[in-house]
Amino acid sequence: MSSETYGEVVDLARPPIHRSTVVAAARERTFRVFVDRLAEWWPLDPFSLGGSDRIASVTVDRRVGGTVTEHWHDGSSHDWGTLLAWDPPVGLTMTWNVTGTPTEVELRFVALDGTTTRVDLEHRGWERLSLEELRAACALPGGYSGGAFERGWATILGAFADAVREDAP
Repeated sequence: MSSETYGEVVDLARPPIHRSTVVAAARERTFRVFVDRLAEWWPLDPFSLGGSDRIASVTVDRRVGGTVTEHWHDGSSHDWGTLLAWDPPVGLTMTWNVTGTPTEVELRFVALDGTTTRVDLEHRGWERLSLEELRAACALPGGYSGGAFERGWATILGAFADAVREDAP
């Protein structure tokens, strides 16, 4: 579906981004590594506001209305988003403020058996963004329109899967 605006054809189809990874860990441990060790495994360069040189920690205020925040060595803090749902170890949903106009990121931790978990990510709400925001570079060039978020979430979930593997008892 598209619409013509002042001679420019605008694509109105802005589907959510879906990514998944499977890790060899029970759901509770998988969720705990995701939340408790976020600053350790998250690829802060380039997927943060401050980069690894500036960031002292990343915290999750574990409640609906709480924030996911990066804290810099200089004492300043910068929110990635606000928790809209908090249901450990099943999942969480948060706004994603890094896009300018907030979008939403939902993570579901699905126990496949007692020792394996699938982590499903959905990044949605792209219809809220202006064309300029959709095209804007994020951590990677190309923005949503150029597939940067697809590539970015694949990289982030890959780093997470590596962290879970390294956390194995």
